[in-house]
Amino acid sequence: MNTMTLDEMILWAYERKASDLFLRSEAIPAIRQHGRIVVSDFPLLSIEEVKLLCYSKMNARQQAIFEQHHEMDLAFSIGDQLRIRMNVYMQRGHCATVCRLIPTQIRSLDDLGVPAKVKEFTTHKNGLVLVTGPTGSGKTTTLAAMIDLLNKTRAVNIITLEDPIEFVHKDQMAIVSQREVGIDTENFNVALKHVLRQAPDIILIGEMRDLETMNTALQAAETGHLVFATVHTASAAETLDRISNMYAPHERPMLWLRLSTTLRGVLSQKLLPRSDGGGRIAAIEVMDVTPTIVGYLEDGRSDDIYSAIRQAGGEAYWGMQTMNQCLLRYYKAGLISEEIALSNAGKFTELKQMIRMAVTKGEVQTSQSPSQQQAPR
Repeated sequence: MNTMTLDEMILWAYERKASDLFLRSEAIPAIRQHGRIVVSDFPLLSIEEVKLLCYSKMNARQQAIFEQHHEMDLAFSIGDQLRIRMNVYMQRGHCATVCRLIPTQIRSLDDLGVPAKVKEFTTHKNGLVLVTGPTGSGKTTTLAAMIDLLNKTRAVNIITLEDPIEFVHKDQMAIVSQREVGIDTENFNVALKHVLRQAPDIILIGEMRDLETMNTALQAAETGHLVFATVHTASAAETLDRISNMYAPHERPMLWLRLSTTLRGVLSQKLLPRSDGGGRIAAIEVMDVTPTIVGYLEDGRSDDIYSAIRQAGGEAYWGMQTMNQCLLRYYKAGLISEEIALSNAGKFTELKQMIRMAVTKGEVQTSQSPSQQQAPR
């Protein structure tokens, strides 16, 4: 019989530096530690125990919605220590949950090892900045660091639309209003219809899921607002293709023209295990909208975007890099293994050749201790 509360189980996971806690009926609790699933030594949880743990964080309204739709997203805090993003779902006819553990302290872009160019994205007065990557790649953490920097350095009105709220921002130089889907607003589309009437300077959209959201984001960027949003894509070029495919063929020339004037930058990231087992590191592709890329956007030449980033990545003053260039730097510094680098390559054959050349030139360092390792920027 499990006698621990959900808070106690989450704190147990936090002590082990876990990013997620997994609870399922008639299964042993598990955690995700440095990107890998680790089964605990707790006893198997019964159907009723898991249901009680899941329902302990849902109010009556949320319980009614869950019983009707069998899905529920919510967030809550544990003291000043942790913010939890919780998803409750059904599997094999019974309750289950995944709890994402989010430290309440917001890390800076410097602490995250994010390329210096990313800081420049926060200095724009208007435009669109996209943070992309798969689920669990650290997009929310990077965006929180960017919003925190804006909060500390600019006297502006920031409005965020999130599902759910993960990092909580307190007013500093800026004022920040955080709206949670399902609690503060019905859905993203409803919130976006009204956000421009709330006198924002900066808008964060938790996820661009459809054409309506994309159009509203572009409209806001075109009318003098700085807009940040996430997309579930693996690279800058793929992101632009995904956006283009939202539109009908006859609408795409105008879309590309709009992007050429509003887009300020795209960063695509992945979280990778360090070679020494000391945690994970963010590998990031960065695209700044240079005059060359503006020309490609005007012409809808997304196929040329990658080569432009790669070429600029060899010139430090541009501050751009492809995913492969980032992975190569990490590999050469001994931060990640060759296997991890290749399995996350943007272009596998290209990275394999880059690694071979680095080895031939003797540029690859041996693995360092975690305290010595710094992410090359």
